[in-house]
Amino acid sequence: MVSFRKTEFGDFQTPHALAMDVARFLFNIGVIPEHIVEPTCGLGTFIHAAHQTFPRIKSICGYDINSSYIENLVSTADGVLKNKASFEHRDFFEVNWDKVFNALPGNILVLGNPPWVTNSTLGVLESGNLPVKNNFQRLEGLSAKTGKANFDISEWMMTRLLETLHHRPGWLAMLCKTGAARKVLLHAWKNNLSISNASIHVFDARAHFNVSVDACLLVVETGKTDGQQTAGQYEGFTFEKKISEIGMVGGELVHDIHAYRQFQSLDGGSHYTWRSGIKHDAASIMEFSETNSILVNGNGETPRLEPEFLYPLLKSSDIANSRLTPRRHVLVTQKKPSDDTREIAEKAPRTWQYLLANADALDRRKSSIYQKRARFSVFGIGDYAFAPWKVVVSGLYKNCRFSVVGQHEKKPVMLDDTCYFTPCQTEREARFVCDMLNSESCQNFIKSLVFFDSKRPVTVDVLNRVNILRLAENFNFGNAVDKPFVSVDKHSQAIMVL
Repeated sequence: MVSFRKTEFGDFQTPHALAMDVARFLFNIGVIPEHIVEPTCGLGTFIHAAHQTFPRIKSICGYDINSSYIENLVSTADGVLKNKASFEHRDFFEVNWDKVFNALPGNILVLGNPPWVTNSTLGVLESGNLPVKNNFQRLEGLSAKTGKANFDISEWMMTRLLETLHHRPGWLAMLCKTGAARKVLLHAWKNNLSISNASIHVFDARAHFNVSVDACLLVVETGKTDGQQTAGQYEGFTFEKKISEIGMVGGELVHDIHAYRQFQSLDGGSHYTWRSGIKHDAASIMEFSETNSILVNGNGETPRLEPEFLYPLLKSSDIANSRLTPRRHVLVTQKKPSDDTREIAEKAPRTWQYLLANADALDRRKSSIYQKRARFSVFGIGDYAFAPWKVVVSGLYKNCRFSVVGQHEKKPVMLDDTCYFTPCQTEREARFVCDMLNSESCQNFIKSLVFFDSKRPVTVDVLNRVNILRLAENFNFGNAVDKPFVSVDKHSQAIMVL
């Protein structure tokens, strides 16, 4: 028997009852395949469910990277199933799926539950169970180096299957994370794949797999295009309880296409540039709490550092819970990306010695953004980071409420890299912008865009779509005596609040 690591293979075996519910649902909506293909069949619960549910099946093909699963399937299959089925010990990434599908004349249902694990997780595990690296999302620059380049292995698998299957009649029905399902649909719509009747059916992953993940059944019909770049999201394996209608607008997904159309006049031309907070990938070294004026780092150490490179810090949980008085400090080694950090040795020798004492950990930071940068450098800094006023929002929480943050103890407040902010020069400007962003129309617009079940619902991309000037033009100031005068600098396109 071949041994394996469950985490490495994203191995969540589908319970028989869930597989039967999915198969019956597909049959009831008119999915009547002649061939079943399960690319990652595991213990074969979907194969057995399909065999019991679909009457016109001519063949069933099951593949899995774990040989013990294939041996189990062969030994437990009854005579009828054995006559129709073939089971192969194969690595998904080495199978020629064009050849597999071309050998099956008639309708094909590609069914299954591909691995629920990301490429970065497998990279940490030094796993070989990975696709050949090839930026299939076509990301550029820093997007390809940071979190955007991370993807679910199931996303890659489903994308590959749709690209192979889309030109012929069939269906793809997969259990996966809802985020992965949406990315697969976006890829298909962007690349004009022949798909139609797409739908996402959300189910309780904790009840079935004992994991806290937003999961769904993605169903897509292939071989024809209905001209619609939208897909309904529903509760459960039914079309009765609709959550929203997602869709593609301008090459990007929106959460609720109908709500978006109501507020789409606010889309585009931000006039403000949104930034993420400071990134250092070494919280235990670079961040400090303070007790009786004594700094304590994440390792419990109490270094005596000069104040010059220490700044007050707010984190996502602080912003989301309106705790706007900093309780932490962060060590900021540069003011611009080009700064030579060796200058710290002269200006703050105790701070430099502290960095040298922790050099092993800081030098091991794996992110490629630190390559070819000064030693002990940080990311997410520039003039904007040191602005006296900021409008801030957490990227991790679902409330999407904006707040104003000013200086603390005569120093600009830094944010961690799960927060976003736009710099302002005056309190008046910051509060004006914050009021616009918290207005009902802006909140509704943002909610039409954002998928709140995502790990990081609010992103720079979303925030940069909000046209604050258009919001200001439509904002009702009532009878306020202190109504601001708003103008736009013709050269910089920045908003000036007087």
